[in-house]
Amino acid sequence: MTTVAIVYYSGYGHTVKLAEAVQAGAASETGAKATLYRIDANGDLPEGAWEEIAKADALIYGSPTYMGGPAWQFKKFADASSKVWFTQGWKNKLAAGFTTSASTNGDKFSTMEYFWTLSQQHGQVWIGTGLMPANKKEHGPSDVNWTAGFAGALAISPSDASPEEAPRSGDLETARLLGRRVAEFATRLR
Repeated sequence: MTTVAIVYYSGYGHTVKLAEAVQAGAASETGAKATLYRIDANGDLPEGAWEEIAKADALIYGSPTYMGGPAWQFKKFADASSKVWFTQGWKNKLAAGFTTSASTNGDKFSTMEYFWTLSQQHGQVWIGTGLMPANKKEHGPSDVNWTAGFAGALAISPSDASPEEAPRSGDLETARLLGRRVAEFATRLR
């Protein structure tokens, strides 16, 4: 069975919704299992998560974008992964990422670049969205890849929107499609 580990931090609940969409997409691939590993407010993973993540075929990273980069809680996880890096434990595993911020741009690409750099430090193989952008006048937040994320799934969660209101349907579908794509590639490589 193909296994996908989704490691993420969420400060206000918006990133949880993206993580759940990624999980649903990955789990929709026949023969794939996708598990969420939420980093807590102290930057720690649940008990036993490191061991389970080590067994995964793919890791998908997620964090809100705060001040042009991932939340410090995610960075704590990334720094702690240096023990795995030393043994090359995640080498040749697939990697991908997702993020959200309140603004249309919000420097989300800086967070994606951070995830990509982390994956390359670990010798992973990065998978982007593979989606065309919804960039015509008639397009909006309900369309897939409205934010034109190619490196990963990018979402907009306005600062006054609850997790029930944002991310919007197009961003959630984009995240779902990313999860499915990662699981498909991981299955092909098994």
